[in-house]
Amino acid sequence: MVSMPKLEQELKQNRPFPAIEQEVTVALLRTADALYRAVNAVAKVEGLNMEQYNVLRILRGAGEHGLPTLEIPKRTIRREPGITRLLDKLEKKGLVMRKRPDGDRRKVICLITKAGLQCLARLDKSLAPVWKRGISRLSARSARELLSHLASVREAL
Repeated sequence: MVSMPKLEQELKQNRPFPAIEQEVTVALLRTADALYRAVNAVAKVEGLNMEQYNVLRILRGAGEHGLPTLEIPKRTIRREPGITRLLDKLEKKGLVMRKRPDGDRRKVICLITKAGLQCLARLDKSLAPVWKRGISRLSARSARELLSHLASVREAL
């Protein structure tokens, strides 16, 4: 008896995928969903969801100069509408602030607050085991190769 590959077992699929590209795509989507749910569960402890966590992470990476509101969605993991509402919620929690630069009232710059940085520091600590558990089965070399392969897929799309 031929044993089924792991993905087919997870999906309780009795027939093989018609093409390796389809199997890889489904595997990537399932993996991304598993990671999304794991991160979302940890973020929930801080009263955040994955999208809010992602925006805080982006603003931390932007540094002390912050980012224009419309730049943030270009950097998010998942492109979703409603950045203004998302920022409203984060601002209400005191995790981000918005300011208008002198001379350009149309532009709004978003900055992470000290409370936002502290929240991210706690999340970083809580998420470390999730990252490790999810990737620890790969060698450093395999992890770098995976990053390269994933970049190639994104580039092609």
